Amino acid sequence: MSDIKTYEYIWLDGFKPEPSMRSKIKATTEDSAPEWSFDGSSTEQAEGSSSDCLLLPVQTYDNPTFSDYLVMCQVHAADHTVHPSNTRAAAEAVVTDDWWFGFEQEYFFTNKDGSPLGWEEGEPRPQGDYYCGRNIGENVSREHLNACIDAGLSICGTNAEVMLGQWEYQIGAGRAVDMSDDLWVARWLLERICEKHGLSVSLYPKPIEGDWNGAGCHTNFSTKEMRQDGGR
Repeated sequence: MSDIKTYEYIWLDGFKPEPSMRSKIKATTEDSAPEWSFDGSSTEQAEGSSSDCLLLPVQTYDNPTFSDYLVMCQVHAADHTVHPSNTRAAAEAVVTDDWWFGFEQEYFFTNKDGSPLGWEEGEPRPQGDYYCGRNIGENVSREHLNACIDAGLSICGTNAEVMLGQWEYQIGAGRAVDMSDDLWVARWLLERICEKHGLSVSLYPKPIEGDWNGAGCHTNFSTKEMRQDGGR
């Protein structure tokens, strides 16, 4: 039996206004994910004349979809200084273990042409009974929930949302950077699972004009005092 392990490194690129997730896979006999490098000139994180950037692992998870492990990383410049695109380092410098965060990530399943799942034959009946009801895509949502549990993420629930083809999952609560890492990895797993089903996932805030629900990522926050009996 081979001793080689595979680590899928995930990080955020330098594109604006919204970064994208990138990944590359390392095959190694090492028992933990080592620091690695990548070409930052291809991800809007470096000039071509000096393109090396570093990946520093911050969280490692079991990978239920492909490689042995998923590795969430933050980006440093080649001289080991924090890269300007690395907002995680700034957050880690100010948060405390007393501050807990939780996230409610809404999203839409979409077909390859960008249309919401369930809208293939035109506009469906008005929204009203989809929320926590019989919404389309439930099998994919359940598969994603199970994958997040298998990976060891702090996922704590999922539900159908207000628009046909819209769902939500909840992450947390816990320390801000840890919950943020889990949120990004949950997004990554959802994209990979959707690929299996010939679907895409959209976080766009308003995909359909008119009296149709939008999508957001609601953030819940509490301090130690707020979590005590009688706290608020």
